[in-house]
Amino acid sequence: MKQWTRVTAVLGLSALALAACGEAPDDEAAPAESGAAGATDSSEAAAEPVDFTGCMVTDAGGVDDRSFNEAADRGLTQAVDELGIEKNVVESSSETDYTPNVEQLVAGECDLIVGVGFLLAGAVGEAATANPEETFALIDSTLEEPADNVKPLLFNTAEAAFLGGYLAAGMTESGTVATFGGIPIPPVTIFMDGFVDGVAYYNEEKGEDVQVLGWDKEAQDGTFTGDFENQANGQTTTENFISQGADIILPVAGPVGLGAAAAAEAADGVNLIWVDSDGYESASQYGSLFISSVLKNIDAAVFTTTQETIDGAFSSDPYVGTLENGGVGLAPFHDFEDTVPQELKDELTAIQDGIVAGDIVVESPASP
Repeated sequence: MKQWTRVTAVLGLSALALAACGEAPDDEAAPAESGAAGATDSSEAAAEPVDFTGCMVTDAGGVDDRSFNEAADRGLTQAVDELGIEKNVVESSSETDYTPNVEQLVAGECDLIVGVGFLLAGAVGEAATANPEETFALIDSTLEEPADNVKPLLFNTAEAAFLGGYLAAGMTESGTVATFGGIPIPPVTIFMDGFVDGVAYYNEEKGEDVQVLGWDKEAQDGTFTGDFENQANGQTTTENFISQGADIILPVAGPVGLGAAAAAEAADGVNLIWVDSDGYESASQYGSLFISSVLKNIDAAVFTTTQETIDGAFSSDPYVGTLENGGVGLAPFHDFEDTVPQELKDELTAIQDGIVAGDIVVESPASP
């Protein structure tokens, strides 16, 4: 059931400014002139060393996935630069690596162990139970049985993806857009839910009929490539969408999305909206294709959790990133700054304000 209320007031602004409140990191960067990146900048001066090691186990996409693993590593690297910690990152190449990788870090000199991704919940949960003296953070998941030594880092990306869907609907030339995922897990489907609802909201507001391929929110069923590694699958999936008329694609699949970018680059008039990080920067070889990106500011959450742990303020209370506290957002338009109509920018600003105010309620079965 659709839960949003129409917003008729349009603000005369060209930016999508994130309101800094709630649990937002104190050192969050100021919003960009167009869009809102929300990631923190590293200090130029090296910090004094502290006796603290921040550790991380990546998901199977590895630290160079141009997406959520890279964002988590960026937050830990910022802690090295600004807080003076040491870091130890162990990369996973498959799901079978998760448990031994977590156990390797437990056996080492780690003061905080970050598990990157929903699929590491089992390995982190088992390690946390067996080692109550260790401190963990878990991105994109909670444990079945909450533990005092595990802090979930969660993100209501449906809110930001709603903006991405509205943007896609406002920019499509063909009247057809598409989305697909890597694996059907909540941190993936939450993007797809928000994207579909954003398109539907555009259709209601404008009396249009923009179609979305790849995801049926009501049935919670759609197109998935089956992993977060095989870029060829992303390319084939995107080529199929393009053949059906889609001209804007939202891949929610980590490095698999690079295959989608390759397909878009080879086509005429096809563009993408990236997820997790700002694709214009993290996948810069395809930067000219990205209208924007739906941001999940994992780096800020990892940095803040590390700082809290150093300060003795670690808490198992979940962090939930939202539009209101800057944990999620929409990236700048970059090369599309002059292409996105001012009217559409203003509408996006009004919609974001409506979501923050509670006038527009964006819901997903995967919402934290």
